[in-house]
Amino acid sequence: MIDQKTIKRVASLSRIEVSNEDCERYTNELSQVLNHFDQIAQINTEGIEPLTTPVEKENLLREDVVKNEYKPEELLENAPDRMGHLFKVPPVI
Repeated sequence: MIDQKTIKRVASLSRIEVSNEDCERYTNELSQVLNHFDQIAQINTEGIEPLTTPVEKENLLREDVVKNEYKPEELLENAPDRMGHLFKVPPVI
């Protein structure tokens, strides 16, 4: 599958210098990864519906309902400084 020549070629294209020891190690590691992908590709998935998420739960979020529980004056009561109906804060730079 993957040989040292391929590793050297990819390293060259990536402008990465790879030692012979690293080249041998990468050859073994990438071969193992590709073998694993081959095993996954062999799995028969015929008749199995694709998943959009691994956890099949309904939406647990509540419905977004707008409530006008507070008046602007009530919200601004505790503000240290304000300008009209706005909070006034020091400049942040």
